[in-house]
Amino acid sequence: MSEKVNELRQRSEEALRGGGEKRVAAQHEKGKLTARERLDLLLDEGSFQEYGRLRRGNITAFGYEPAYTDGVITGFGTIDGRPVAAFSQDFTISGGSLGEAHAQKMVALMEKALKIGVPVVGLNDSGGARIQEGVVSLGGYADIFLQNTLASGVIPQLSAIMGPCAGGAVYSPAITDFIVMVEGTSYMFVTGPNVVKTVTHEEVTSEELGGARTHTSKSGVAHFRARNDAECLSLLRRLMGYLSLNNREDPPRVECRDDPARADESLDTLVPENPNKPYDIRDVITRVVDDGEYLEVHPDFAGNISVGFARLDGRTVGIVANNPMVLAGVLDIDSSDKGARFVRFCDCFNIPIVTFEDVPGFLPGTSQEYGGIIRHGAKLLYAYCEATVPKLTVICRKAYGGAYDVMSSKHIRGDLNIAWPTAEIAVMGAKGAVEIIFRKEIAAASDKQAEFDRLVKDYEHNFANPYEAAARGYVDAIIEPRQTRAKLIAGLRLLETKRDRNPPRKHGNIPL
Repeated sequence: MSEKVNELRQRSEEALRGGGEKRVAAQHEKGKLTARERLDLLLDEGSFQEYGRLRRGNITAFGYEPAYTDGVITGFGTIDGRPVAAFSQDFTISGGSLGEAHAQKMVALMEKALKIGVPVVGLNDSGGARIQEGVVSLGGYADIFLQNTLASGVIPQLSAIMGPCAGGAVYSPAITDFIVMVEGTSYMFVTGPNVVKTVTHEEVTSEELGGARTHTSKSGVAHFRARNDAECLSLLRRLMGYLSLNNREDPPRVECRDDPARADESLDTLVPENPNKPYDIRDVITRVVDDGEYLEVHPDFAGNISVGFARLDGRTVGIVANNPMVLAGVLDIDSSDKGARFVRFCDCFNIPIVTFEDVPGFLPGTSQEYGGIIRHGAKLLYAYCEATVPKLTVICRKAYGGAYDVMSSKHIRGDLNIAWPTAEIAVMGAKGAVEIIFRKEIAAASDKQAEFDRLVKDYEHNFANPYEAAARGYVDAIIEPRQTRAKLIAGLRLLETKRDRNPPRKHGNIPL
């Protein structure tokens, strides 16, 4: 018996060594942690239960020697005591390349996570498909993509890109809910710099083409950027703290030490008297939510809308807010996509949506129209219309035109819609409206500028306010800004037992 136990220990120790000391050292020299070191930081100490440690592939073509784990570590552990499934690709073993056994381990992990209803966290660090295994490795990718798709909206899926991720490998993270990338050591692209140069004659580096800054600020593919592996894993743990385990459970509630009735007087003067003067909507958010803590998602992409997670009375909420600091808070192609994706995630996982609205409309121009702003804007509208979670809206200032409808208005099943006295709910701004409505009167006036100014002032008095909307029931209450926190918390408590359903269907056809 002792010989058999010793053999087991030897095989297990061989698996734990990964690709050996030299390759581990090379990983460290790049500023990267090993696959197992990453899991140690991601998961609660001592919680990881590994499955498939002694699994390895069968193909030995072109001199390839199969190794234990087949380049990916899979298993279950906990984050803050809550269960998760996790895989971590091991770059020290054949560059983390994906072969048959590697793919089968990942698929088995995701299948089990789906059955038991726990999130999947993937730590990606792979050179791509294992060439020695040919089409088998390509089939393995497709098997993974299918599992990602089946799990979408059922369990949260989080991806960290902690090294190379290229070719077909990028589509698994792309299907997941959130992507974190590490500066300087990670990249994602469908085709690399050499292929780009051959086809388009562009000279570009891997970092420029698909690095963390590129995908968090230009493409919007990634949601967060971390400075190193440790910060990346810490961010994943923080993000998990806001999320439910699956689509049948509510997000975790935490003890709230921030007075639910707290009034912040600074909110009363935060919105400038000049309607054209910008302010940062995140200053509103942090003054309203518990302890001022706001985890912004996509902070470097489409800054004219801010989305992220916070808590109110200890309960997770998703925040969607137009930000006048960027493009006056206007909706455009990127901000519509960003907002729609986030709203749909919150609706999938029972997270109430709180919308802070200050939107002058949709961005005009040929680039937007040619780029399909109608279709992209419709995504955000569709997402809000479809969502059945509690939806609470605060109109802080502008709510113009179709954008007013889109931003969780009462007309698309907003549950609690409140406005500040500074709210301007109208078809368009006063100057534009006057130019259209009173064009003849202004042309006939002896002092055109004086007549224009008078009509603008008159329009603002009659229409650029929240009272007409309140009179028609389009807003439930007009409140002092300092009361916002208390009103939202009271609304959330009331809506805690909300039940709403969409018509039976296979699925809707969102304008993609």
